[in-house]
Amino acid sequence: MGLIKAFTSSVSSSLGDQFKEYISCPEMDSDVLVQRGIVNHGDGNKNPSEGVITNGSAIMVPESTAMMVIENGKILDFCAEAGTYTFNSESEPSIFTGGLGKGIIDTIKKMGSRTTFGGQTAQDQRVYYVNLLAIVGNKFGSPQPKKITDDKYGMLEVTFFGEYAIKVEDPAILVSNVIGSNAKDTVLFSDVLGDQFKSKFVEKVTQAITVVMRKHKIPFGDIGMYGTDISNEMNNLLDADLFQKYGIKVSDVAIADINLTEESMKRVSKIDDATIFSNPNMQSGLMANATAEAMQNAASNENGAMMGFWGMNMASQSGANVMATVNQNVTPATPNEPVVQSPDPGTLFTNGGENNLKFCPNCGKPVNGGNFCGNCGAKLN
Repeated sequence: MGLIKAFTSSVSSSLGDQFKEYISCPEMDSDVLVQRGIVNHGDGNKNPSEGVITNGSAIMVPESTAMMVIENGKILDFCAEAGTYTFNSESEPSIFTGGLGKGIIDTIKKMGSRTTFGGQTAQDQRVYYVNLLAIVGNKFGSPQPKKITDDKYGMLEVTFFGEYAIKVEDPAILVSNVIGSNAKDTVLFSDVLGDQFKSKFVEKVTQAITVVMRKHKIPFGDIGMYGTDISNEMNNLLDADLFQKYGIKVSDVAIADINLTEESMKRVSKIDDATIFSNPNMQSGLMANATAEAMQNAASNENGAMMGFWGMNMASQSGANVMATVNQNVTPATPNEPVVQSPDPGTLFTNGGENNLKFCPNCGKPVNGGNFCGNCGAKLN
């Protein structure tokens, strides 16, 4: 049983009456995967038999669809090229593959004879059309936080949502596994991939995100730019559940937003802080900023500016010791990159290496030179 090209485009209803049967595809909604063809008995068929496609009948194949002639669950012929064809029951199958290539022929050969439709007569011939357009706008999201692994931050919990698109890549697998076991006139996307698949999809997206992050060494915040990579990983992870079972593949995944949980946000902040303190240049910047603030506070010290600076000098010495210890464990990023050293202990407020600040041995107040204390009059050594 084969197909012979009759026209390059669909024929009018009046011309269709010249054939014994004229089989066409009804209008399919965007969420329809498979649709049974409509049989119109032409004027040339005076005694039509239901469930039998008469030799010489016309079958119309619209754009972006694949058509299959099925007899008792077995694929007799296949066509994915738009046009109108004459059905010849005496010739070998034609199999016009269209853009699907040789793979569809191999699939049909591997299938062989399929199980018959339950409860149908011995002779049951039908025409089915498969939607080859991508079905887009399928929403997904994580109702509960999911764990992903980031090279820098380790295990993180995130929530995310987005949309994905699917496309039938092998119509023969879809029709044989869906129609062959449960003959229906219309098969919707939700009939094949229901709530159970949605839950599995979210789990696989979580795995795909981690794989893509590791492969490209990117942080979780940049994952939205790798939709194609995620799609490829999804097809690898879902091969047994999606392609081998239904001939369907994920054609696109778009993650609209991905967010850290509160606990993971705290973890990221701690690691970022630790990263800052491990960089010598950043250490110096922090020390300079802290020194500037300390000088402002010292100038407004209620016990006098000099006492404030004296205490600040002691704190500076202690802080410098800590920073020196940290610097011993840090290697510059490159051999030629200069490392800004922290100030030597006790030298923040010295002039030429000598500390000019003196104190009266009697009252303890600072003095600015001379032989006598300006505060109590005691003689200075």
